[in-house]
Amino acid sequence: MAMQPLVLVVDDDPHIREVVRFALEKGGVRVAEAEDGRQGLDFFHEMEPDLLILDITMPEMDGTEVCRAVRAGSDVPIIFLSSRDDEIDRIVGLELGGDDYVTKPFSPRELVARVKAVLRRKVVIKEVPLQETPAAAGKVVHGLLSLDVDRFVGRWGGTEVVLTVTEFGLLRTLLGYPGKVFSREELMNGAYQHDTFVTDRTIDSHVRRIRQKFCAAGGDPVETVHGVGYRLGPCLAGER
Repeated sequence: MAMQPLVLVVDDDPHIREVVRFALEKGGVRVAEAEDGRQGLDFFHEMEPDLLILDITMPEMDGTEVCRAVRAGSDVPIIFLSSRDDEIDRIVGLELGGDDYVTKPFSPRELVARVKAVLRRKVVIKEVPLQETPAAAGKVVHGLLSLDVDRFVGRWGGTEVVLTVTEFGLLRTLLGYPGKVFSREELMNGAYQHDTFVTDRTIDSHVRRIRQKFCAAGGDPVETVHGVGYRLGPCLAGER
């Protein structure tokens, strides 16, 4: 039997941690806890969890600082918790590399559903076959853009680009139909699979972050079709 996924909950409120632990364990997920951001980062390196739940406001290091440190070398899924339902906070959290955002007070059942949806996306991305080249099984290639399905890593030419699960899913959806213009709703359905807790602005934030990462590597794989959505670009040399 496959081992249950491990979720690290980082929050300075012991009551919140208790509620999250009870809900997740009831849902079949293993849980570890950290009481502040610095301890959370230490535990992350020690335990290598399958997903992080990060409170935004914490002593020592806040959730955004932990996210930056984690994203420097890992694509582990991250869900933010916040006591503020502020769109600016939400967009900042997503642009830092978060996969989802939940505001307090929250429904434990909804949080469990979001955790399972994010974890399921990681499995689905690996399992769905998609235009894999015979010479490189597990890789999807279009021009200078390639995706390593097993490692959740993108490349632009010879430069590696680390992607979150959601960013990888969005690119993989676009790569499935080169030339097709995807509406934001179609990208949500393709990249999020069973997850319905997303908005147009969420997709825009993820696309913006994808572009930032690939521009740093020398290219831009996504084209905007104004008033409609996004499509995969030709991914040729000299594109910025």
